[in-house]
Amino acid sequence: MFAIVDIETCGNKFGYPQGRIIEIAIVIHDGLQVTERFSTLLNPGCHISGFYSNISGINNDMVANAPQFNQVAKKIVEMTENRIFVAHNVGFDYGFIQEEFSFLGYKFRREKLCTVRLSRKLLPKRISYSLGHLCASLNIPIEGRHRALGDAEATAKLFDLLLRIKNDHPQYKNMGVDELMTRRIDKIKAYILKKLPEECGVYYFLDKEGKIIYIGKSNNMYNRALSHFNSHERKGKKMLNELYGVDFVTTGSELIALLLEAEEIKKNRPHFNRARKAAIFTHSIDWFEDSKGIINFKIVPYEEAQNALLSFTTYATARERLEAWIDEHTLCLRYCGLTDDDAICFNHQIKKCNGICSGNEEIEVYNKRAKKVLAEYIYPEKDFFIVHEGRSPEERSLILIEDGKYAGYGYYDHTTQLNNPEELKAVIKRATYYPDADDLVRSYLKSKSVKKIILNEDSSTISMSQF
Repeated sequence: MFAIVDIETCGNKFGYPQGRIIEIAIVIHDGLQVTERFSTLLNPGCHISGFYSNISGINNDMVANAPQFNQVAKKIVEMTENRIFVAHNVGFDYGFIQEEFSFLGYKFRREKLCTVRLSRKLLPKRISYSLGHLCASLNIPIEGRHRALGDAEATAKLFDLLLRIKNDHPQYKNMGVDELMTRRIDKIKAYILKKLPEECGVYYFLDKEGKIIYIGKSNNMYNRALSHFNSHERKGKKMLNELYGVDFVTTGSELIALLLEAEEIKKNRPHFNRARKAAIFTHSIDWFEDSKGIINFKIVPYEEAQNALLSFTTYATARERLEAWIDEHTLCLRYCGLTDDDAICFNHQIKKCNGICSGNEEIEVYNKRAKKVLAEYIYPEKDFFIVHEGRSPEERSLILIEDGKYAGYGYYDHTTQLNNPEELKAVIKRATYYPDADDLVRSYLKSKSVKKIILNEDSSTISMSQF
């Protein structure tokens, strides 16, 4: 069953107060003939300019007493439900109607069929595939051109003809019209969008052999996947050509989605992921207080770090970050490990160091600036849980920070009373630790307000707090 649709609008792009539907027609076709018709003018709630009135012949006086879209929305849903949405240049008509429904808070989704594309397939090498030119060349009369019912009726007659041509075609006669029109990428798109929920989580794009080729995360996996199919980037299109399937994990928590995505990218190293693929960290910026009580920073090999603030995949990126701290906080090259231990640093000579290395600055004054760096990269407590959203209203998630590092996540029923740290830790799924996980946690905590459960020093009791 098919619902053949045509609309007239007062703009080329949907938007309020301009770009609304001013007329709609729906013609029901059972594959053999037209069985039902519906058409109405619509009051768009905005001014129809002379330009669009000249195209359709519909003016402001004609729609003044017409129903608004919300008054015929139920009729449109009923007539298109369980039917393939057919239109000439279907993207335009379907897109406008979908936006009108979205404006009402309703998700309108239908299978689509475009008679322009079907005509190109069955009637190749035409000069033009506009409805007017096609109908003229095929002797299909249009009664009321650029009016919704006239164009919908003409589209229905064109559709009839195309079905007859298909049924006589040696290559296409045994194919359903939807099968004929569906490209591989359209089938994959429909499969993936049907499978992915509009929930927060991590999704995995798979190739023909089931190998992961891309990992992503989103607060709405359905919408994020849809954006991949709408992308015009060359690399994105290449990925879609290799895409055959999808898997996903719902997380409920955006922070868990971020952490799981980063971990999974490192473990699987998908071809089409660019960020967070490096799993081997070579250097860290370590910190310590020397015998004078001065806070020192130093780039060291990753495995030698005692109190790592950040870790990096190359020495160059560690050096770049340390130099940024030096400039921002007026730190001393000597106490950042970039000059000899007993030297007066070059920055002091050019007045970019206040003289801690020459004895001209008090230790407390220097340390006050250095502590600003520490505050950026050290958690307020060494051991705590972050309490976050779960995958359902009854559930909560926990992210464990243990000994100053991200350790894993888990879920629990929030109606269940968890009284001690061991009960809390029992629900945690331990993660493979990568240093950039803590960057994700710290960055998230700076921008979001979350609850935390603090463990005391012997981990025998807990207390609640707020970030």
